[in-house]
Amino acid sequence: MISRIDLRGDALVEGPALRDLLPRADFDVAAALEKVRPICEDVHHRGDAALIDAAERFDGVRLDQVRVPAAALTRALEELDPAVRAALEESIRRARIVHREQRRQTHTTQVVPGGTVTEKWVPVDRVGLYAPGGRSVYPSSVIMNVVPAQEAGVGSVALASPAQADFGGLPHPTILAACALLGVDEVYAAGGATAVAMFAYGTESCAPATMVTGPGNIWVAAAKRYFTGRIGIDAEAGPTEIAVLADDTADPVHVASDLISQAEHDPLAAAVLVTDSVDLADAVEKELEPQVAATKHVDDRIVPALSGRQSAIVLVDGVDEGLKVVDAYGAEHLEIQTADAAAVADRVRNAGAIFIGPWAPVSLGDYAAGSNHVLPTGGCACHSSGLSVQSFLRGIHIVDYTQDALAEVAHHVVTLAEAEDLPAHGAAIKARFDWKVPQGK
Repeated sequence: MISRIDLRGDALVEGPALRDLLPRADFDVAAALEKVRPICEDVHHRGDAALIDAAERFDGVRLDQVRVPAAALTRALEELDPAVRAALEESIRRARIVHREQRRQTHTTQVVPGGTVTEKWVPVDRVGLYAPGGRSVYPSSVIMNVVPAQEAGVGSVALASPAQADFGGLPHPTILAACALLGVDEVYAAGGATAVAMFAYGTESCAPATMVTGPGNIWVAAAKRYFTGRIGIDAEAGPTEIAVLADDTADPVHVASDLISQAEHDPLAAAVLVTDSVDLADAVEKELEPQVAATKHVDDRIVPALSGRQSAIVLVDGVDEGLKVVDAYGAEHLEIQTADAAAVADRVRNAGAIFIGPWAPVSLGDYAAGSNHVLPTGGCACHSSGLSVQSFLRGIHIVDYTQDALAEVAHHVVTLAEAEDLPAHGAAIKARFDWKVPQGK
């Protein structure tokens, strides 16, 4: 069901070549870009009419309007299963605890007497958030996008999720209920690239956004790439990933269940076990069969995901070598199930989120750890972070110098301006003084 890659001995290469040996899903955003271009431009030129036509074409339902009526949000919350409501409320509570602590404070640094630089943090004006609605419904993604935006102080928050034929063209009612719980009343029945285009260009019913965030399929990723430069984006999210670094202390039942938990998202989902224990590898492989057989989404998601080129059991000589592999892989989710897991986790450099030991599975982070589950995929964890309050803030430097403070450094500014053959820069300094530029004190 799952392949093996043996990187023991000389097979473990150093540097960038190691990354090429590791499993990864095919995810060609560049190819998808050409297909989403006309869809996005249709929204640009026809606005809501294009969104309505797209919902009929892609979601099989003809909409009367794109914006979700306020009454539908209220009704969804009223009809929500009490147990689901309690779980969502607890997820929101924990996410707020974590994300509220992330807000940066204005800070002023005195560079010299009379010269200061202040960095203040300002939220973006308006964000468009996306919650997928294809194979599964993700109210948890509503929470993970809305909470950091709200805690950052974003003044205008709108959310889009695909129209659902089963619900009269509205997004899934659990999505709507989550929005109601969070106080988000601007919700649109729009999916995929059309949702991103709606936020980027604006339509008759939706004002344009400054930034778009949220996970999605390849069409969402392609649309984000298309609009990069026009709007801010969080990331071009690819298929979900889990990597587990484990030794012979790990429980194969836990490891197998965690691999399956990510495989059930999508046939392109990646599940990777990195271990120095052949016995554990054998036990996990044996454990996968009964666990897969006992769950849901077997043939359309889990089996294709586990048997695909993006998933594998990777054998290494030891935990040190395993760390090299997981750092090269840069997983969206990385579990450490080894002896002294916390110390091992502290040595990891590249991961979207790290889960330590047997009692912190990825599923916890998906819903109720308080952490964010919108994370970098495709190895992007080597240079990018997950969604956070910082994602919605901009740092602005405020420079405040007195005449004396400028005079003290003026000769250096003029010298550097002339070294770069930009004499007008130096002249802008000289113009402020009635005397020759001083040569320092």
